[in-house]
Amino acid sequence: MAPMIVGIGVDVVDIERFGRQLERTPGLRDRLFVPAERELNTRSLAARFAAKEAVAKVLGAPAGMNWQDCWIGLDRNGPTVQVKGTVLAVAEAKGVKRWHLSISHDGGIATATVLAEG
Repeated sequence: MAPMIVGIGVDVVDIERFGRQLERTPGLRDRLFVPAERELNTRSLAARFAAKEAVAKVLGAPAGMNWQDCWIGLDRNGPTVQVKGTVLAVAEAKGVKRWHLSISHDGGIATATVLAEG
């Protein structure tokens, strides 16, 4: 049986505004990002946040989603969606077998597109 598209999510983040939020809100960086992501520059964090938001949209923005249960890794092909816990449970319930991710940042904007395949 051919793979099917479970969902597509897209998000855009204003990098400067996102940076101000990180500065204004102590603990936000720790709440939104896993330790391996936290030390990245603001535009990379904004792109990763856009990717996490896009994942949430694919999954129907489930209540109780733990931001620590979704992170953006890197492999030889580029950025990858990694999930565990609350996000993995919803993804499995929806039949997600594979994630596809494209992220970019330019001109003050970070964007991400996520496609979930079943």
